[in-house]
Amino acid sequence: MQTARAVPAATVVNLRDLGGIALGRDRRLRQGILLRSGQLSEFDPEHDMAVAALGIRTVVDLRTADERKWAPDRLPPGARLFVADVLGDDPGVAPARLRALLCDPDGAAAVLGGGRAEELFAQTYRKMVLSPGAAAAYRAFVETAADPRARPLLFHCATGKDRTGWAAALLLLVAGAPRDVVRAEFLAVNRAVRAAFGPLVRRFLDEGGDPAIATAVIDARPRYLEAALDAMDERWGGLDGYLRDGLRLPPAVVERLRADLTVPV
Repeated sequence: MQTARAVPAATVVNLRDLGGIALGRDRRLRQGILLRSGQLSEFDPEHDMAVAALGIRTVVDLRTADERKWAPDRLPPGARLFVADVLGDDPGVAPARLRALLCDPDGAAAVLGGGRAEELFAQTYRKMVLSPGAAAAYRAFVETAADPRARPLLFHCATGKDRTGWAAALLLLVAGAPRDVVRAEFLAVNRAVRAAFGPLVRRFLDEGGDPAIATAVIDARPRYLEAALDAMDERWGGLDGYLRDGLRLPPAVVERLRADLTVPV
């Protein structure tokens, strides 16, 4: 199954161009207009010329205010920042606290032990679909992505797998991708995320941390995406209802984005 192209980057984690993903026999995603990544707090334009060369016009930051405060983005030259805080109405949830949890094995065990880690992440994915605050953030994200003047656009959270994962899934669904294509792209980030967090995970384990907690926190798992898709289907009857009644997006915005995203093979 084809997934997004990894963009070589020395100072940006998990940078991927969604362009090129096949949507069927005769359509694919347009290249070079929508990219995903982890946070840009370590971005160094002098040592990451490949990133600077992408011509990014807009960076959409899906993180909470605390995350942005402690690890502010360093923007590519000429880019503007757009904040779409997905978890702002519940900033204590696990994706926003990933690094903190991995730095505190005892605290992680108290909050996430006994199999609670995977359950908490699955619940968070439902919140990303169902909560009013998340809906407002994803609506703003889609409206921005649909504006040709905002592209090329890079969107990210902390690691580029949870909030960013649902954002990428949403774009793929809008473009008409089958759900198996959406799932493949969602899971394809695991290698990059595991590599980026390897030292932190090893320290967590060396200090007595539970390996089951570490993997549940670090991995993009099929159950997480399914929790979001199930929430969308149960509450709104699928993608169209979610876009119309959940995100309250004008049909013209969705149609413009769908037309701009796809090109013939």
